[in-house]
Amino acid sequence: MDKGKIKVCVGLSGGVDSSVAAYLLKQEGYDVFAMFMQNWHDADPTLHGDCEWEEDRFVAEMVARKIGIPFYFVDLSKQYRQRVVDYMFEEYSKGRTPNPDVLCNREIKFDAFWEIARKYGAHYVATGHYCRKEEIPGQAGNDKKTVFRILEGADPNKDQTYFLCQLSQEQLSTALFPIGDIVKPEVRRIAKEADLPSAEKKDSQGICFVGKVDLPTFLKQKLASVEGDIVEVFDAYYAHDPLYQWQQGTLTGLLKPGNSLERTVHYAPEEKILTSDGEPLGESPYKEISLPDEDLDRLATPVSYNITFETETYRSGKKHIKKTRYKANPYGVIVGRHEGAQFYTIGQRKGLGVGGHENPVFVIATDTEANRVYVGEGHNHKGLSRFCLKVNPEEIHWIRTDLTMKPGETRRYRVRIRYRQPLQSATLIMRESGLYILFDHPQRGISPGQFAVWYDGEEMLGSGVIAQ
Repeated sequence: MDKGKIKVCVGLSGGVDSSVAAYLLKQEGYDVFAMFMQNWHDADPTLHGDCEWEEDRFVAEMVARKIGIPFYFVDLSKQYRQRVVDYMFEEYSKGRTPNPDVLCNREIKFDAFWEIARKYGAHYVATGHYCRKEEIPGQAGNDKKTVFRILEGADPNKDQTYFLCQLSQEQLSTALFPIGDIVKPEVRRIAKEADLPSAEKKDSQGICFVGKVDLPTFLKQKLASVEGDIVEVFDAYYAHDPLYQWQQGTLTGLLKPGNSLERTVHYAPEEKILTSDGEPLGESPYKEISLPDEDLDRLATPVSYNITFETETYRSGKKHIKKTRYKANPYGVIVGRHEGAQFYTIGQRKGLGVGGHENPVFVIATDTEANRVYVGEGHNHKGLSRFCLKVNPEEIHWIRTDLTMKPGETRRYRVRIRYRQPLQSATLIMRESGLYILFDHPQRGISPGQFAVWYDGEEMLGSGVIAQ
């Protein structure tokens, strides 16, 4: 089809990436128009970003005028609240950590936004994501449909496939990613040469199409602040915890000869992300995994903490005033107070207010029922890393539906559990009870509610919500 007859709606945010996406499509001869979406209202105190949406809209409108394409404004704040914000509140209230950007793409950009774009006659929706799309044409004469692949972006420092991990084949069929083959410096250069008003605009931070948000303030709009204890867990706890000891023994028993169970998490402090396991996907360090579902569930279960503190009375000062204090406990100590366990997430370091330690202190677990936050000292604390996670059956999503795993099937893929984490080698085990992901090396800060995403080479195949 003549490109001039193909109508493309670009989600123009006012940033340089979507601006260049629109510019390139226009240069290629497509019939392009832009839509700016508003996802929240400043009058609504629930969600308020540092970056005023009026400014973003103004820049987006100037970009559209510069390129010479129609510009439209659409208010999707109602849908955003129902599909993204309410979901965030619900997840955080359970002590889980949702990813609003993933939900924004699945529910808003490539759904509610697309529905409106289609009413304007759009055949495709284009965004400024750093990723690539390819097609495997269906074969004539049979029922095989065209399969759409989503590949990592050409710029390894900007790849954004993770945020698109919940898209479907139907959504991909009408999606375009014009800058997926370009690195960020080149995008800036194109914007500057084209004299686009967004050329020097800084990259947006924070929640999708909303901006930077103070998360605790945001959560306190609906989740009550209730003070509780911050408990530091000592290394001695794990020597007497039955689940931890069972996991260690089971994992050791699964290893092939010549492999050892490594608990050290390789960490790059300057980047604040996990480093890769260092090698391409190769042979699994584990023997054939024939564990029953119950044992896989135990491997994927995080250690829980039940540390009780007894009090004792003593006399203090010259007047021997009677006071109460906690008895020393070999497993842990109360090191501070918090305003609500639901406001913290696994692996969190900032905002704890816990001092007096030689090494950084991290959240290793939260208990919203007991309203406790558990922390551990150091990057290599035993409670900070795990080998196995589970995705419940209803939360498993395959982008490549033609490659869906069947119960009893085991595959080797590369997996990431957070944006910008280098891919980690893992074994995926499909059972009736869910999908289990067993990593070759320990993973730091596995957080329930976040998405685990698996790849075959540079292609993203599917994703799922981490159960616990």
